[in-house]
Amino acid sequence: MQHVQLGRTGLPVSRLCLGTMTFGLQCDEAQSHAILDTAAEGGIDFLDAADVYPLGGDLKSAGRTEEIIGSWLTGRRSDFVLATKCVGRTGRRRWDQGMSRKHILDAIEASLKRLRTDYIDLYQLHGYDPATPLDEALEALDTVVRHGKARYVGVSNWPAYKVARAIGRGEVKNLVRIASVQPRYNLLFRTFERDLLPLCLEEGIAVIPYNPLAGGLLTGKHKPDASPPDGRFTLGTAGARYQERYWHEREFQTVEDFRNLAAEAGMSMATLAVAWVLENPAVTAPIIGASQPEQLKDSLAATESPLDPALKARIDELSHAWRAVDAER
Repeated sequence: MQHVQLGRTGLPVSRLCLGTMTFGLQCDEAQSHAILDTAAEGGIDFLDAADVYPLGGDLKSAGRTEEIIGSWLTGRRSDFVLATKCVGRTGRRRWDQGMSRKHILDAIEASLKRLRTDYIDLYQLHGYDPATPLDEALEALDTVVRHGKARYVGVSNWPAYKVARAIGRGEVKNLVRIASVQPRYNLLFRTFERDLLPLCLEEGIAVIPYNPLAGGLLTGKHKPDASPPDGRFTLGTAGARYQERYWHEREFQTVEDFRNLAAEAGMSMATLAVAWVLENPAVTAPIIGASQPEQLKDSLAATESPLDPALKARIDELSHAWRAVDAER
């Protein structure tokens, strides 16, 4: 497994990052540990979680994913780069969410306990909270780093202008720098190529994109004339969100065109989709997920399958219209 620097930090991370959103809901603990074992055997040493995971569960299940990871990491914590996130609602109180100093400091302590570790390598804000002043959130992140609770900090689901402003405010106030962003990015959602990804290239910010397979749609296993099967497209509120993002006639037509390209290239659709994401020079490590260990095989193969420039150009052309889709979808 190739390793690359996390943006302009000195930290090397594996070229793929394992996402764990399914752990504790779609996958029980034993299955989750089997997925972690397979990822580790494939050379992945970069793990990403969030305190609200498993996504799609109820509030009572929030944190279960971190507990599962923590139990698996026992005795091998130093062998992995561990990332997690806060901002989403994790409790019944009004302050159990958001970017306030109170919530960030409370949330990281809770995550550390569930993960059974003294520190988190990359601590990220899972969304943007307009109710909290940006400086307050940045100062709280600075505190967690200065106190040794986290090594680096990042953000997820932030638009480019918010990231740019955070960089500027951090420089003015001499606060810990945003090291990474975590945007949605795949063949069916290329909007961030227009602003966020160029910003990250210029500023040396790591890009850890999620959804490289569009929730599984880009594997070609789903059919437009059938109801979504049990899984990513049906799990709780997350299922509804994924259907809104991808379960549309236009997306399925692109998938069919992509299927033909994959067949010509002699690759699985999943391998080709992840390989295409890896080709973007702004991308550090795509986040790949699975509900079964064997599903990781095609994504792992993508790291050994550099795209022929002509093939990449054809994929770019096929999916060019998705550079202008509604960012809210």
